[in-house]
Amino acid sequence: MPKNSKVVKRELDDEVIESVKDLLSNEDSSDDAFKKSELMVDDQEEKDVDVEEGSDVEDERPAWNSKLQYILAQVGFSVGLGNVWRFPYLCQKNGGGAYLVPYLILLLIIGIPLFFLELAVGQRIRRGSIGVWNYISPKLGGIGFASCVVCFFGALYYNVIIGWSLFYFSQSFQHPLPWNQCPLVKNASHTFVEPECEKSSATTYYWYREALNISSSLSESGGLNWKMTICLLAAWVMVCLAMIKGIQSSGKIMYFSSLFPYVVLLCFLIRVLLLNGSVDGIRHMFTPKLEIMLEPKVWREAATQVFFALGLGFGGVIAFSSYNKRDNNCHFDAVLVSFINFFTSVLATLVVFAVLGFKANIINEKCVIQNSEKILKLLKIGNLSQDMIPHHINFSSVTAEDYNLLYDIIQKVKEEEFDSLGLKSCQIEDELNKAVQGTGLAFIAFTEAMTHFPASPFWSVMFFLMLVNLGLGSMFGTIEGIIAPIVDTFKVRKEILTVICCSVAFFIGLIFVQRSGNYFVTMFDDYSATLPLLIVVTLENIAVSRMYGIDKFMEDLKDMLGFSPSQYYYYMWKYVSPLVLLCLLAASVVQMALSPPGYNAWVEEKATEEFRSYPTWGMVVCISLIVLAMLPVPIVFMVRRCNLIDDSSGSLASVSYKRGRIIKEPVNLEGDNTSLIHGKSPSEVPSPSFGKNIYRKQTGSPTLDTAPNGRYGIGYLMADMPDMPESDL
Repeated sequence: MPKNSKVVKRELDDEVIESVKDLLSNEDSSDDAFKKSELMVDDQEEKDVDVEEGSDVEDERPAWNSKLQYILAQVGFSVGLGNVWRFPYLCQKNGGGAYLVPYLILLLIIGIPLFFLELAVGQRIRRGSIGVWNYISPKLGGIGFASCVVCFFGALYYNVIIGWSLFYFSQSFQHPLPWNQCPLVKNASHTFVEPECEKSSATTYYWYREALNISSSLSESGGLNWKMTICLLAAWVMVCLAMIKGIQSSGKIMYFSSLFPYVVLLCFLIRVLLLNGSVDGIRHMFTPKLEIMLEPKVWREAATQVFFALGLGFGGVIAFSSYNKRDNNCHFDAVLVSFINFFTSVLATLVVFAVLGFKANIINEKCVIQNSEKILKLLKIGNLSQDMIPHHINFSSVTAEDYNLLYDIIQKVKEEEFDSLGLKSCQIEDELNKAVQGTGLAFIAFTEAMTHFPASPFWSVMFFLMLVNLGLGSMFGTIEGIIAPIVDTFKVRKEILTVICCSVAFFIGLIFVQRSGNYFVTMFDDYSATLPLLIVVTLENIAVSRMYGIDKFMEDLKDMLGFSPSQYYYYMWKYVSPLVLLCLLAASVVQMALSPPGYNAWVEEKATEEFRSYPTWGMVVCISLIVLAMLPVPIVFMVRRCNLIDDSSGSLASVSYKRGRIIKEPVNLEGDNTSLIHGKSPSEVPSPSFGKNIYRKQTGSPTLDTAPNGRYGIGYLMADMPDMPESDL
């Protein structure tokens, strides 16, 4: 019954009371089990209870302490490391400021509508991903299990990145920073700079050799890196302690973990804007390259980034929204969180480009000094004439403008011999055009820039603490996407399940802290999430718009929100979003097929990365990650399609949903026709309305037949109310 139908409720009050009296008058006095059960005529709309057979315990579903706590949780989950090191890279690579146009368009087409959809189903059904999709479309119930598997795969390697950040955080409490300069090697005769570091850079050497102690290939394990193993253990302990009480414990941490990154980003932006070259970086970011915007690749990457930035398909969005009140305005939440996510990405991009501009300015100054010294040597040996040097140029303090003038003059005069002189152009744009993303941005480019900051240890501590908080916020949502559905479905204790989940994940995660662990992180990032998540979200959209029915879903939203959502969402969910998702899925499959499967291995002798193909067993692992993630979908479909599980067996198939709580059906329903609604099997029985529970005996039946097991059937037919909109949610 819709919760807003107050008039209908008053009209039926007398009939409900009489119905209760009739039921009680037919009670078998010798049936103790029935006496212990409850007949609910619920007038408390806000109260959600668990009622299980033979139990008199009412177990309320956890709820957020405040709307702010919930918004911070969703923001913390959606705003993650990708906003800091993925979005700026895509912006730099795909046309600067012009990239924001396709990103915003796709945010409106697939981002906000699909985010709204996940928030709505979670809030309405009040279950985790398994319960939600089992209820929306039982044959597509495997979507929830697939979502849990993808969450688990993602958590395995995502927490490794938090471990890396913890390691750098712990090493930042010293001056100078340990990656400030190359280490010196001493032998019997003399001291020299480490060759591997001299060929690369101090920060690159520190990342690959000191932090990861990386091996030369995926096949060369090299044993555990004990420093990173301890950091990984610390990361999982933090996650476990924060999540052990569910949102009661993690919700309070959200106030810090979600807000602290914004404080750090704003502090970084203000500080960097006071440094030389930062404006050059920001100008480079906002200089649009409109011709690039027309390339299909740009739109595909923008769609993928929108998709992952909001955390769609992981189950965390659904899990968090399931703890909301049922009349919460989740449409407002969807728009708010989506745009907070977008503006966070823009803020992070400003900071990154400002820092990279400062770094490029320093590198450019070194380039000018080194090449000015080359010109002086060429003047001394007579390869260049003093007449071509402008009189105002002083070689003791050559500016970038003076050097560029010199470079142009020498290039014109010595056109044929110019290449042999070995002079470089020293342009800031050349440095800014070097696209860096992921760990290369956070642990190499950014750390190098911070070594030139005044009070560099302080900024290093702040930066890596920010990365830890960004990672933890996303991990809370990811773990909740695993824990909540399992607890809802199988009724296990959340504390025990959380400890088991984190412990198992830590031991499996040891493969990521071997010396070859970085290559496994790349493998999992490329194959365990991208394609499976695209399939999951595509099936989610199809399940709601086609299997459940978009018209029925819009009615449910009207009943829940108190107003009708814009028809814009109707057309997005029914036509546009599925089409865009299918195109994106096809493009991703083609891209994956055309791109040679491999990884970038660190070659110690050359002190550089080199692309290598995966070995045969590596390809098997890559394919297995995709197959394992998607396997629950066809398995559940075939089980439901072929009725391989007996619905009366008390198994998972016999779980139905009532007021957002799980109720197991009685195990013996043979001969009890009143337990079936419209002749459907228990697994196909639609859930009662989430409004008030009003039951009455079937018209024309003065008494109720007792079920063979000595209890009344659970299927008392709901009162026929033709004036009320029918809702399966």
